[in-house]
Amino acid sequence: MNETITSRQNTRVKAAAKLRDRRGREDQGRIIIDGVREISRAVRAGIEVLEVFVYEQTLGSDGEQLIAQLGDPVEIVLVTESVFEKICFGNRTEGAVAVARLPVCELSDIALAEHALVAVLEGIEKPGNVGAILRSADAAGVSAVIAVNLATDLFNPNAIRASAGTIFSLPFVATSSESAREWLDERDFQVLATRVDGAINYTEANYTGRTAIVLGSEAQGLSGDWAGDDVNAIKLPMLGVADSLNVSVTAAVLFYEALRQRGQR
Repeated sequence: MNETITSRQNTRVKAAAKLRDRRGREDQGRIIIDGVREISRAVRAGIEVLEVFVYEQTLGSDGEQLIAQLGDPVEIVLVTESVFEKICFGNRTEGAVAVARLPVCELSDIALAEHALVAVLEGIEKPGNVGAILRSADAAGVSAVIAVNLATDLFNPNAIRASAGTIFSLPFVATSSESAREWLDERDFQVLATRVDGAINYTEANYTGRTAIVLGSEAQGLSGDWAGDDVNAIKLPMLGVADSLNVSVTAAVLFYEALRQRGQR
């Protein structure tokens, strides 16, 4: 470890703080990860962690174990409370924030099992919803998540935090609707598109084969790119005054219906 950084104007500190903004992440090709659990899951997933800023007074035993396990070339940077507050999100008190290389995954990198389940997210605006969907996808055994026309970048720190670090546990790819449809068609996926006016109740759909579940934004729904004779429109029953659920809740319901039908294999 180097000498403790005490200045909020330190070059490395300022560069890390800029990763809170999308432009900073794109310019540097790096992401910022808050929290010991999230950093640990990134490391286990093979994400290239470059440096970890540490405020020792709030690090805790789990954080100490993480730091002890990290070896070269990860650099551990000690900082004061004031400096840490500039880098970390809100009132996180775990004492560790990491900077990592921006992960890159392409459709061609996705390895699929015979009965793969894939989620497609179109136009989701809120990174918190993206993270929550990824957390449910990880829990329910979804093979990959494909983002099309996403209104945020893939590794927004809010998405990482909402996913509890599971964002690193499965392939997460950004592409166009056209490329996603072509990729799914070439691999014989059935496409289930969630629509308020869908003709099929979600429990009546068959999820046991290769299946893609397509989810749109709450404001706009799905575009016409996910319509046609080769797409099955499904719906969740809405018995109250609301006409839709939060998209992350809908995703969780559908993922677990797929898991139930597949016998939790």
